Amino acid sequence: VGSFVPADSAVIGLTDRIFTRVGADDALHAGQSTFMVEMTETARILHHATSQSLVILDEIGRGTSTLDGLSLAWAIAETLCTTRARTLFATHYHELTDLAERFPEQVTNLHVAVREWADERGEPSIVFLHRILPGKTDQSYGIHVAKLAGVPEATIRRAREVLDSLAVHHVDPGAAALGAGGHSALGASRPARAGLGLGGGRGQLSLFTEYIEHPVIGELRELKLDAMSPIQAFDALRKLHAAATDPPR
Repeated sequence: VGSFVPADSAVIGLTDRIFTRVGADDALHAGQSTFMVEMTETARILHHATSQSLVILDEIGRGTSTLDGLSLAWAIAETLCTTRARTLFATHYHELTDLAERFPEQVTNLHVAVREWADERGEPSIVFLHRILPGKTDQSYGIHVAKLAGVPEATIRRAREVLDSLAVHHVDPGAAALGAGGHSALGASRPARAGLGLGGGRGQLSLFTEYIEHPVIGELRELKLDAMSPIQAFDALRKLHAAATDPPR
């Protein structure tokens, strides 16, 4: 179509259609929110894309709650893997990088390189190098971008404080979201310094919290209830209750 290709050479092959889902526009005259427009356009892509199509998607699932958005982006990415459409899928959902491990022959992670250093006040500063490198990113730079955009310094400091306080444990998002036997979402080797690209990990609030099981649960599973008398069962319950209510040492 005459578009500029930022490469020495490129082999794309014939495509039956080119689909894009980029931007954040609503259609108030039609009673459609930004997210409804996004989903309508995405639905059209999923219904008509083939293995010979070129699909360009940018930040799917950002117009709703985080869990809803991630779930939709995840399922949409997997559907495109099944369709085998040639796809560029840009996202900040770091969990999606696992798809490269689940679909190694179909999915490749890329990220935008960033140079980071501390300024004279010790504050982190960055420069986007406009260079695409293989692998997934290990952090997000949203607060840095807000600073570059001119957000007040006090607001930036408060955002960093809130970010530091949002520390939770992680589990495998594929297992947590889909359960045993399900496919996970887009992953490859972790680069030393990553940029935007697919994801944003360090300091990002995990969507799947790891709950550490109380030791009493394991003891409860070991009880042979069918072989216990009522007195034995009551005594076991009393001991488990005491163990569960004892303060941690």
